[in-house]
Amino acid sequence: MEVNGKESNGKHLLSSEKDAEVAKDANHGEEIDAVQSAMGSFGRWQLLVCLAISLVKFPVAWHQLGIVFMAPQPKFKCIAPNGTVDKYNCYVNVSDIQEPCTEWEYDKSIFPETIITQWDLVCGQSFYADTLQSLLMFGVLLGNIVFGSLSDRYGRKKPLVGSVVLQLVAGIGCAVVPWFPALLFLKPLSAFATGGTMVTSYVICMEIVGTKWRSPITVLYQIPYSLGHMSLAGLAYWFRHWEHLQIAMTAPSIILLGYWWVVPESPRWLLAMGRQKEACRILKKAAKLNKVKDTDIPDMVRRHCLHQNSKNTAPNYKPSFVDLLKTPNMRKKSIAIFFNWMICGMGLFGITQYLGQVGGDIFVNFAVSGATQIPGNIVSLWAMSALGRKTTLISSNTMTGIASLMLIGVPKEIAWLRLLLACCGIVGMSVSFTTVYLFSGELFPTVVRNIGVGTCSMSARIGSMVAPFVVSLGLKETRAWMPPTVFGILPLLGALFCYYLPETAGCTLPETLEDGENFGKKIEAPERLKAAEIEAAL
Repeated sequence: MEVNGKESNGKHLLSSEKDAEVAKDANHGEEIDAVQSAMGSFGRWQLLVCLAISLVKFPVAWHQLGIVFMAPQPKFKCIAPNGTVDKYNCYVNVSDIQEPCTEWEYDKSIFPETIITQWDLVCGQSFYADTLQSLLMFGVLLGNIVFGSLSDRYGRKKPLVGSVVLQLVAGIGCAVVPWFPALLFLKPLSAFATGGTMVTSYVICMEIVGTKWRSPITVLYQIPYSLGHMSLAGLAYWFRHWEHLQIAMTAPSIILLGYWWVVPESPRWLLAMGRQKEACRILKKAAKLNKVKDTDIPDMVRRHCLHQNSKNTAPNYKPSFVDLLKTPNMRKKSIAIFFNWMICGMGLFGITQYLGQVGGDIFVNFAVSGATQIPGNIVSLWAMSALGRKTTLISSNTMTGIASLMLIGVPKEIAWLRLLLACCGIVGMSVSFTTVYLFSGELFPTVVRNIGVGTCSMSARIGSMVAPFVVSLGLKETRAWMPPTVFGILPLLGALFCYYLPETAGCTLPETLEDGENFGKKIEAPERLKAAEIEAAL
């Protein structure tokens, strides 16, 4: 019995040692990705899920940009009480007294009805149109925050499907409400749902693919947005009444309700929350479809959880935004990536608007502005793999900055050169946007990844809210230099902020807050005591 006892104890010790080293590679001493090992880096299962999720970017583009065609500034004439018409004037002369105009005649040669013409949002009421656009972007921003937090607490799948349902209901509601105050509520609510679909869908993609597939999947995720941008011009061309366009943008979301059956819960999130049995079921299904053989998934999950428990990952842990700024290294990285997202939102949205001032057909110009983003998406796929995330972001920001600053010295008479430089700026921002999407998905640890990516997207929304005001600075001839100056200097500052970001290409996704703090910095022997203190604080 004594011999058997010693033998049993010896086996236990060997098993413990094996568990302690489960996430270490024998040759390199690096962490092995248990999820990736169980179901493979990329196969038919990941392909089907990622293709399905990428479709959400079409309505994202439509709902974010549709206001361009639903509320364009119309040409109008003021109709005086005596029946005379005063072009573009908001006041009429009544008995030698200037009275505010109360009736207008609109140019409906392009759009038979818009939000502005339906509710007479011109002259003294024009600020309502601006308010609607601001509330729209604020809704996206709020959706990023709320759904980012919800999906870190309750999983990725339920908030994703919930946001699709809300987007569908609110979107149809926008088209049928007869009162403008109701539209002021429903339009931001639809945008709120759109913000939710953006943040939750991307994180799922990043958490189910292997390290080497993050770059191509990020590009796959972005290209549908550019295609949605381009296709919106076609939708607006065929559905020129704003209510019909609103329905045309919203109705396809019915297909996305199928996410409840097609999209799985993130196995990484399940493991991070201690729900091993559910994670095992998903991993087994993925491994079977990917034809991954000779894998003991329950054992991998058990050892993975033992390793994470050794780093103080508790199943009842509740993440928060404060975790992103609690420790010094995470704080520097978070601020740097937030700033770059803000620049991307301002630059891409702002330069696209600036491109629209060139003149010409509104539908063609809008389609061209969307088409110029696709080369940026494709270039970023090569650059992020060949040069790395950090170098790619620095280069694309620099490209946009230089192209925008060059616009200052090009006279308006050379329109083709100004258009070329503006398109170079858009391509640069497209590369930057694709890169920061992947960068942030790899930078934040699993337990706060959705909060991190959601805050990043929020930063982009802040930038896009500011962009129209930057563009309007150049409406006066004496201030024409201001927009390209802003769009030039800020990307260059973003390139400098990249100094605080580590290279994430080929790295295992950080799981815990401790992983996130240590990621990208070398802990020397004298600093190990500090690391222990940080771990205790977390």
